[in-house]
Amino acid sequence: MRHLALILALLPLPAPAQEDSRLQALQTGDASRGWEAVGRLDMQGIGFCTATLIAPDRVLTAAHCLFDRATGARLPESRLEFLAGFRTGRAEAIRGVTRAAIWPAFDFAAGADLSNVSEDIAVLELDRPVRTTAIQPFRVGEVPAVSGTAVAVVSYGRGRAEAPSIQETCHVLDQRRDGVSVFSCQIDFGSSGSPVFAVEGGEVRIVSLISARAETGDRPLSLGMRLSGRVQALEAALDQGVSGLTAPGTQGARRSARFVRP
Repeated sequence: MRHLALILALLPLPAPAQEDSRLQALQTGDASRGWEAVGRLDMQGIGFCTATLIAPDRVLTAAHCLFDRATGARLPESRLEFLAGFRTGRAEAIRGVTRAAIWPAFDFAAGADLSNVSEDIAVLELDRPVRTTAIQPFRVGEVPAVSGTAVAVVSYGRGRAEAPSIQETCHVLDQRRDGVSVFSCQIDFGSSGSPVFAVEGGEVRIVSLISARAETGDRPLSLGMRLSGRVQALEAALDQGVSGLTAPGTQGARRSARFVRP
């Protein structure tokens, strides 16, 4: 998404206990089985992000995906389309978007602020539920608190827009006090909103979203956030008829880092 130059102000990060796996394309039905709830979110005339079903009629993505990067204007829902399990020109389901609830502290105009990453969350309501046994929505959990814990990411991206890819093993590197989660996961433009997965109680859950990638030496870093109870709050806002920011955006946020929107 947006190009925002970056030097990331982080404390020294621990090295993962084991190596990260490589991205693998999910180009066949067998390879993508179980991940069909992850889809491409197309913004007509703008580009695409990654989004994930969390209920038959709700998808989770990054808030900055709902804005025109050239003008800063909020995109109308009529220009958004969710393609569940999209690969090689076909999708398991295609749905329009009727409403979107954006976390109130998110401020698109302050995009270069590291503090904005932790607020980069939106839940979209689809025009029709996706009800098929082939697509099972994911539940939301918490980022593992222990640095070095393995996570996984499924994403679309530059040069791989026609099928999702999975990185089965990358790692939590840091949990900052400002709510930003730092991962070693490999992402690129188009990966904004990609779900970060971890296993909780034997169940694979979404524990964060990719908001930005960092430029810090040769080490790949991706930035997300703790979801806490905020996804549930955004769903409740949609239930009440909200569309847009659930409250005025934060103004005057501090500028402690520069980053690049994937």
